Amino acid sequence: MADADFETTFAETAVVDADPLLNAVSTGALASLKASVRDGAKRLSDIVGAILLAIVFSPLIIAIVVVIRRGGGDVFFPHERVGLNGRSFRCYKFRTMVPDAEQRLKALLDSDAALAAEWQEVRKLRNDPRITPIGRFLRRTSLDELPQIWNVLVGEMSLVGPRPIVRDELHRYGRNLGTYLGAKPGLTGLWQVTGRSDASYRRRVAMDVYYARNRSLLLDLSILLKTVRVVVAGNGAY
Repeated sequence: MADADFETTFAETAVVDADPLLNAVSTGALASLKASVRDGAKRLSDIVGAILLAIVFSPLIIAIVVVIRRGGGDVFFPHERVGLNGRSFRCYKFRTMVPDAEQRLKALLDSDAALAAEWQEVRKLRNDPRITPIGRFLRRTSLDELPQIWNVLVGEMSLVGPRPIVRDELHRYGRNLGTYLGAKPGLTGLWQVTGRSDASYRRRVAMDVYYARNRSLLLDLSILLKTVRVVVAGNGAY
């Protein structure tokens, strides 16, 4: 190729390479590839981690099932939560409340303005009279969430992620709703290692959004390690 032809071809290539649209497409493709690799690695770690948890905790899970069954009522409490991309799924916990908990809650909130205000603020009651003795122990130790291992195995949840919430809570995320819905809810997360039930709802939202924007395997590992310490200490659980 003549020098003049080479220079012309190089110049044309340079112009094409400098095209902002092509650069944007290239950058977007790279970001998409990175996200796919990250999500694939996270899914693999979720499956391996959930299987290990199921094996390690299987004797304890059986014991909890027996104790709850002896007290009467259902062993598990399935509740609808919002998952990835806004899809609903049934999230499982061990039942920690009396069988007619929902009916009692309405009566409690209607009869006590302070309790109603507390519920409106954090969607929990610190001294909830509906919780059974075994249920209080399970909540303090977070063992009530062990059935969510199943949700992780089937891909509805992740070991680490934002809190699984009900559809009525979505409006609280405002303009950050899309960010929240872009990540699978987690068995644990930033909210669990930085205050748990003691955290205000606004702070919980901020932590969920931060995680969804900055999630990585390194962050997940850090949260998992902190979760062990927090659960053992029983901080902020009720």
